[in-house]
Amino acid sequence: MNAAIELECVERRYGERVALAGISATVGEGETLTVLGPNGAGKTTLLRVLATLLRPHGGRARVLGAELPDEAWKVRGNVGLLGHEPLLYRDLSPRENLLYHARLHRVGEERVGELLAAVGMEGRAEEPMRELSRGMVQRVASARAVLHDPPLLLLDEPRAGLDPAAAELLEPLLGRASGRTRVLVTHDVEQGRAEADHVLVLEDGRAA
Repeated sequence: MNAAIELECVERRYGERVALAGISATVGEGETLTVLGPNGAGKTTLLRVLATLLRPHGGRARVLGAELPDEAWKVRGNVGLLGHEPLLYRDLSPRENLLYHARLHRVGEERVGELLAAVGMEGRAEEPMRELSRGMVQRVASARAVLHDPPLLLLDEPRAGLDPAAAELLEPLLGRASGRTRVLVTHDVEQGRAEADHVLVLEDGRAA
């Protein structure tokens, strides 16, 4: 099995504050790494490094065969990021938002229709995002994250705001059934461990 993610003693700082210190992990293609830890432990920082939104300050990070940060451009179009911010325009509808991202990724319009149906948003596809519930916004954000069929998903509390039925609806897109390599940040320890091939517990930026 090829490694999709290889981290060796990765470091990241914010000024004098150490956010990540000596983090190492290897995740094979199609595997899931669950990242656990309290607030402020460095979980979201790690996702942002993997997504090429933050540069590592030390160590070695290799994602999908590309060295970070020098080859970050090779990674960006192959990652689906679902974080606390939905990365959607509030004044646009779900369909308009997905069409905008489809153009960015050079994805056909038919994919937008498929995903709106997959996340159960066909009936609300023309309403402004600002009028939708948190759970509905999360569904559209999930569709955005997989719109370009990325081989790697970076998921920060992907079930936030979802009722059990909606979470089950998204399972084929975001869950193990998707077949994608996943890094899953969650506070749900039991669920996170159940989904994991590997578990990384962070505390104050270090592996616990």
